[in-house]
Amino acid sequence: MSIRLTQYAHGGGCACKIPPGELEGVVAGLARPPRRPHGQLLVGLDTGDDAAVVGIRPDLALVATTDFFTPVVDDPYDWGRIAAANALSDVYAMGGTPVVALNLLGWPRDVLPLELAGEVLRGGLDVAAEAGCHVAGGHSVDDPEPKYGLAVTGLVDPGAVMRNDAGAAGVPLSLTKPLGLGVLNNRHKATGEVFPHAVETMAALNRDASRAAVAAGIRCATDVTGFGLLGHLHKLARASGVTAVVDSTAVPYLDGAREALRDGYVSGGTRRNLDWVAPHVDLGGADDALLLADAQTSGGLLLAGEVPGAAVIGELVPRREHTIVVR
Repeated sequence: MSIRLTQYAHGGGCACKIPPGELEGVVAGLARPPRRPHGQLLVGLDTGDDAAVVGIRPDLALVATTDFFTPVVDDPYDWGRIAAANALSDVYAMGGTPVVALNLLGWPRDVLPLELAGEVLRGGLDVAAEAGCHVAGGHSVDDPEPKYGLAVTGLVDPGAVMRNDAGAAGVPLSLTKPLGLGVLNNRHKATGEVFPHAVETMAALNRDASRAAVAAGIRCATDVTGFGLLGHLHKLARASGVTAVVDSTAVPYLDGAREALRDGYVSGGTRRNLDWVAPHVDLGGADDALLLADAQTSGGLLLAGEVPGAAVIGELVPRREHTIVVR
């Protein structure tokens, strides 16, 4: 009998994140500069951006991030690929290039064979290699639930950093991967049904989209993961002092996503996302609000600008009553 990894965790993928409303209260006030810093903190905790950026020379900065989560699919190799792509995405969302990563592994060693952990690590290694990123060791713990991810360090030109507080009115909004990963993953966890197109979407690097965005002069971006499109867009619009107008008919979805929503495969994380953003969003009677708040795992980049191949889903406008208006 094959082992279903998703059955060994209470949640799956980025849907197991601590709710954003709770998390912001916990980290508030925790930013404190060292007495003798070894570089200038260019991006920190202030706006809840995707990674930290520290300038070390006028022409060079470090990007640092970490991301890990419980199994989002049953196949250990695919889970490793997805978790690695998701962690690397934070560097790409800042306009950077990942250089070195460290594994983060939690494993119930008395419950699941260590050979499966080896497959998880192999999947992560293969995706990091595709990204040109070294994987140089890491850390593991005996954990009641399996968890995996990476701590990643990258490089970026300080003048080309993409950040979530640099949005400006009059700029289009683009999305580089379709939504619906959360509901399809939840269906997979509940039924065992496999969705290869969702797996490949999650395992795909955001490298090319990031390079295209930097080349196009885009300086405002984030990636769409556990807080859903609405959650991450709310943070971007709030930090930038603008309102995002979203054309709900232009938002792309994976095949099967609407059917999964119809059949009730909605995670608790997605419902919490919608509850959190609801006071800040004019949904305009949108019938797909839960999909717009769907907790994505290794989703695409959300860009204030246009790049080839990305769906234009709306625009930024001068600040209104709400941070997001859905039409």
